[in-house]
Amino acid sequence: MLKVGITGQKGFVGTHLYNTLGLQPEVFETISFERSFFENDENLDAFVSKCDVIVHLAALNRHNEPEVIYDTNLNLVQLLVASLERTNSKAHVLISSSSQEERDNLYGKSKKEGRELLANWATKAGANFTGLIIPNVFGPFGHPYYNSVVATFSHQVANGETPKIEVDGQLKLIYVGELVAEIIKVIQNKTNNSKYTVDHTSEAKVSELLALLQEYKTTYQEQGQIPAIASTFELNLFNTYRCYMDIATHFPVKFTQHTDPRGTFVEVIRLGVGGQVSFSTTVPGITRGNHYHTRKIERFAVIKGKALIQLRKIGTDEVLDFYLDGNEPSYVDMPIWYTHNIKNIGDEVLYTNFWINEFFDTNDPDTYFENV
Repeated sequence: MLKVGITGQKGFVGTHLYNTLGLQPEVFETISFERSFFENDENLDAFVSKCDVIVHLAALNRHNEPEVIYDTNLNLVQLLVASLERTNSKAHVLISSSSQEERDNLYGKSKKEGRELLANWATKAGANFTGLIIPNVFGPFGHPYYNSVVATFSHQVANGETPKIEVDGQLKLIYVGELVAEIIKVIQNKTNNSKYTVDHTSEAKVSELLALLQEYKTTYQEQGQIPAIASTFELNLFNTYRCYMDIATHFPVKFTQHTDPRGTFVEVIRLGVGGQVSFSTTVPGITRGNHYHTRKIERFAVIKGKALIQLRKIGTDEVLDFYLDGNEPSYVDMPIWYTHNIKNIGDEVLYTNFWINEFFDTNDPDTYFENV
């Protein structure tokens, strides 16, 4: 079992890497890291000593003063190198650098010089080192105005703000889940490469990204339709967008009921994609679910009975409670990386309609169990 520590564990990429490694407890043990370790040699040395692999992600991406970015990033690497030397570590160290290395800015300079410092340490120590040159990363839970233009635009569009395109450049992009998969491959292969270029998986102009996000707002957020999704990139972008909506106030969404003397007709879902539709009956007091998905889009629609649907983002403690009643049919959609369940809180059998955007595959279920 490999013991893996991640500096910047609570950052955008760090959170995704930490959570994904946790899905394979038989392969990886994650060594917990706190930013305060950089301020205490003893704590930093204790962390480094426990690790077979260290993924150095801690860095400052933006600041009003570029010199602060440069000084901070270089200082963090210097502190890590000093600890590696004090502990005589032979850990496989990876650092996240950037395609901005070759640009004339202090952020790119800090990443390049930091990568070179760690490469020199690895040569002297006889340890494996991988300097990851990473393109623009996007995905759920990135910080607006900090991590990426996708995070900023998603936040702005979802919350009714007006994005502004400064430069309509062509971006080379990688989804955070794809980047994490690449990092794990590098760890398992023990890749020793001081300048390892991570290939981008998609390209888009800034205006094209914005147009897609605005379409998601109209089609999904306002009309409740699942949009047409033409590629894996668009699926990843849609799942990213959904995480910037205020789901606590958006759900549950009530269906439109068409009633006449014969009874009532309700359209449950309108789709631009395929998938699988099912329904369940649940007896009073029973809870279903307590699992989460990392890529699937899923809708729970209560059509008869009373239900409590609960959601909790992985790695957090806040639980969102949604109460649904078949007398006013409504639905809740499940964001990725949110564990969720549904409980019959009524006195009669609960009828629930489920839709998910892909067929269930026992060899690749994308279903991970964790109690809400």
